[in-house]
Amino acid sequence: MAVNFPSIDPAQLHPVAGVKLGWAEANIRKPNRKDVLVISVDEGATVAGVFTLNRFCAAPVTVCREHLEKVRAGGKGIRALVVNTGNANAGTGEPGMVAARETCDELARLAGIEPQQVLPFSTGVILEPLPVDRLKAGLPAALANRQAAHWYDAAQAIMTTDTLPKAVSRQVKIDGHTVTMTGISKGAGMIKPNMATMLGFLAFDANVAQPVLDELVKQVADRSFNCVTIDGDTSTNDSFILIASGKSSLPAITSTDSPAYAALRDAVTETAQTLSQLIVRDGEGATKFMTVQVEGGSSVAECRQIAYAICHSPLVKTAFYASDPNLGRILAAIGYAGVNDLDVDKIDLYLDDVLVAKSGARHPAYRDELGVAAMRKPEFTVRVVLNRGKADATVWTCDFSFDYVKINAEYRT
Repeated sequence: MAVNFPSIDPAQLHPVAGVKLGWAEANIRKPNRKDVLVISVDEGATVAGVFTLNRFCAAPVTVCREHLEKVRAGGKGIRALVVNTGNANAGTGEPGMVAARETCDELARLAGIEPQQVLPFSTGVILEPLPVDRLKAGLPAALANRQAAHWYDAAQAIMTTDTLPKAVSRQVKIDGHTVTMTGISKGAGMIKPNMATMLGFLAFDANVAQPVLDELVKQVADRSFNCVTIDGDTSTNDSFILIASGKSSLPAITSTDSPAYAALRDAVTETAQTLSQLIVRDGEGATKFMTVQVEGGSSVAECRQIAYAICHSPLVKTAFYASDPNLGRILAAIGYAGVNDLDVDKIDLYLDDVLVAKSGARHPAYRDELGVAAMRKPEFTVRVVLNRGKADATVWTCDFSFDYVKINAEYRT
């Protein structure tokens, strides 16, 4: 069961002017489920993305990178995105590349645009051929039912082992102008983005120049989707996309130095953080949601390195599940994180407000019942104070339960 997952009212997901979404049931892997999504954007919109650093990246990731590079080189802008679930089209060699390109070709033909104006995405089982004929057969239906208000249906159409659709929407004022933003994400396992199986699509109606949006997507991903982990496995298909439709009355943002850019960056980052945290809350088999804060470091990189060492330890995560205050496991993870000049005699460790270790040793006032009380809560914070600088980093994760093993042992059956 998802951990403190917020109730999402489809009626509260604001349409974003210039963006429409349509879905189809194409039987990609299972019958009677939404498994193809088309997102169309009006001419003049800008689109940017970041993708997995897994060297075994999926064919659609390669095609997306190629098409976005053509935009940066002065080509026509992106006009459509197509997503299929049930099959990742990864580990599929040249036939997989052909299938990804065929998908773009067919959608372009149907929509009256050029193939390089299409971005393809896939998620699901790796190492199996994409049933591209089924995917293409579903495209007319997905195009036919496009509507600006179909965000909730779109969130359902990209799910794999997710138990709940993930979506968030908000409106903010920037320089007196209303900016609307709505996004969806998917993922529940194989989650440890490194850009950035995870997908995120976030649209807003501000007008943002392409070079600025290219910078914005990197900054936002680094503070949101690159700060979550479920199991430490970086997927072959991770993708995070920003769409700026340009329909807001806010004057065009053409520089990262402007106050309007800073305000937009902060609003988009907050929205993306919510989307990324929904993935952790719906982590496979998750029963706990943890915030891991590492502060007082000499650099953000070392703080994040230590945070991920804690979050990726099966011993730590299973202790969290059992509410077992075997907290030496956290100290061990800090010690093997790879910060070679770390002075462990300066480190303090907290569970919420409970001081567990002071100056690298068990605090005299700490009692196991205090640790149990903190860990029994569905949400709590692990706070590590390095006392060696002013940098900090935060990572969000979940526990490992019996169900995580069961879900992944039976994923293909």
